[in-house]
Amino acid sequence: MHLIIYLHGFKSSPESSKAVLTKKTILSLKQQGQDVDWYCPQLPPSPQEAMAMVCAKIDQSHFEQLSIMGSSLGGYYATYLGERYAAQFPKVTLLNPAIEPARDLEKYIGEQKSWHSEDSFYFKPEYIEELRNLYQSRVTQLERYNLIACKGDEVLDWQEMVAKYPKAHITLQEGGDHAISNYSDYVTEILKFHGLLG
Repeated sequence: MHLIIYLHGFKSSPESSKAVLTKKTILSLKQQGQDVDWYCPQLPPSPQEAMAMVCAKIDQSHFEQLSIMGSSLGGYYATYLGERYAAQFPKVTLLNPAIEPARDLEKYIGEQKSWHSEDSFYFKPEYIEELRNLYQSRVTQLERYNLIACKGDEVLDWQEMVAKYPKAHITLQEGGDHAISNYSDYVTEILKFHGLLG
């Protein structure tokens, strides 16, 4: 079985356009007979709780292949998981990933509204330290990593992304935006990277 994990970004959800499109494509492959399992949970605000939940899913699953995809803050989480489970040689796709969220999210401490629902949550000061605890100063086996970065990202710095993953498989888009509004252009190549398409 091929376990595919998708991690959404800050204030986002499994209802994000990228997550929905990826899920639709993966489920189509499953209907065609591929042995795949899709896991895209609503992550709790606490980074520690979020990673405990996803690690429990991985640890309880029996798989031959592990793929991890993450957008924005989810990309930061995906890097943590990619290194934690490096022995399983997971392939990891990062979509405009957060590189220093402990620095960037301090200004969001307090009540936050979710993007895709009327729900709100409280981003606690202690979550900053939880983010620091997940930081990976060194990323190993960079051939396992697939980075899609947009120079027009209005939220995060694409140069920090490229510097963090210098020998990864990198797709650098001129212009674009943080949401990667043309994400549909990349889905096929992403699935090829993860061995889901020939």
